[in-house]
Amino acid sequence: MRVKSLSLTNFRNYERALIEPGAGVTVFTGPNAQGKTNILEALHLCCLGRSHRTPRDDELIRWGQTSARVCVRTEQRDGTHEVSISLDKTQKKRKTVRIGARQAERIGELLGHVCAVLFSPEDLQIVKSGPAERRRFLDMQLSQLRPAYFYALQRAVRTLNQRNALLREIARQSALIDTLDMWDEQLARTGAVIVQNRREAVERLSTLAAQAHASLTGGRERLQLRYLSQVAQAQDPQQALLARLRAARDEDLRRMTTTVGVHRDDIGILINGREARMFASQGQQRSAVLSLKLAQLDLAGEEREEAPVLMLDDVMSELDPGRRRQLIERIDRVQTFVTCTDLSDLAGARQDTVYRVEDGTLTRL
Repeated sequence: MRVKSLSLTNFRNYERALIEPGAGVTVFTGPNAQGKTNILEALHLCCLGRSHRTPRDDELIRWGQTSARVCVRTEQRDGTHEVSISLDKTQKKRKTVRIGARQAERIGELLGHVCAVLFSPEDLQIVKSGPAERRRFLDMQLSQLRPAYFYALQRAVRTLNQRNALLREIARQSALIDTLDMWDEQLARTGAVIVQNRREAVERLSTLAAQAHASLTGGRERLQLRYLSQVAQAQDPQQALLARLRAARDEDLRRMTTTVGVHRDDIGILINGREARMFASQGQQRSAVLSLKLAQLDLAGEEREEAPVLMLDDVMSELDPGRRRQLIERIDRVQTFVTCTDLSDLAGARQDTVYRVEDGTLTRL
């Protein structure tokens, strides 16, 4: 996949901007807090329908304006794709997605039309934080590649919320307890789809990440991923989840919340057999996350049979020369958007297009 153009109107600090990137590395350089990351955020919005920095769409609209628009045009194996997203504070429907000339009815229709992998300094939280960050990393990857997974995830969240509400209601009306069976079956059914996809994806990501990590560290470190789930090894995840839900019912009723399910899954990240979150240095954690992102890039390329766009947000300066050199070798293979404050951070990389960014204004160098 190749981005041919990306246009922004009243998005963040941009009144208007048109980016026409090259097929290789496109660099956005300039001082901090000038709007470099906003460009990557706009492309991310076109991939998943949401920002990677905030859940509030209103924050994406330029100060003093009521609406914003982002449009991306791509070339892919099956032809040209165009996606646009409009945000409007004054409308009942505040977000409108168009795919070509057609307005999408659901956000899931957007998934798969634009595919990109983003690596930013905040991604260190994948290793450093709790299970929710690692589930989010995996869910965003799978949702881009498999829209059916995204819909299963939506159903699972709705079912979980409804079951939790019922548990609270049973505390007041005990006769409702018989209705739990229905919600248990629904939660097990949708959960099984999620387990099967996550388990297979983690296995593939583990192989790809191990290869990337060996390259980055010169073979000195071994990276492993493990899918951690209450039913990780079950041959029939649906029946295993159902059995666990029933076994945990008394505890769930006492706590008035669901203690079993895919909302408690995690990914174990190990370096040389030790948990990276607890024992790895900052540099090792950064290398692990970079390896995960490169694995994500490779997995997306395998599934789509064409490489996605890679976005690197101010990460080069954080890498030592050896890891930077290995990453530069990788980015020469795919279309890449890079932000940096100093072009010397990209020494050795083929820079097709360079934009200077200052106060929401782009100047092509």
